[in-house]
Amino acid sequence: MTSAYIIAHVTVTNPEQYETYKKLSSIAMQAHGAEVCVRGGKIEVLEGDWSPSRMVVLKFPSVEQARAFYESAEYEAARQSRQGIAVMRMVLVEGV
Repeated sequence: MTSAYIIAHVTVTNPEQYETYKKLSSIAMQAHGAEVCVRGGKIEVLEGDWSPSRMVVLKFPSVEQARAFYESAEYEAARQSRQGIAVMRMVLVEGV
């Protein structure tokens, strides 16, 4: 089975309300076996003109499990709490 990663670039527009999203998304991560590899650490751009504000990388045992996390009721609650307080760019990437 191939691992999978969810990679997110987040622009937070309301840091206080974003704390609720972080709590709810943590519940979803725990419920679906996500391994948190990166969650808001310091960013250093090595090439290009990219300037992300917040990065998140989650590892899952399979693409199916990553998709189940994203489509879960737990993560839906987190997504709803994020409306209007952050801009999310998220991809699902198959690992090796």
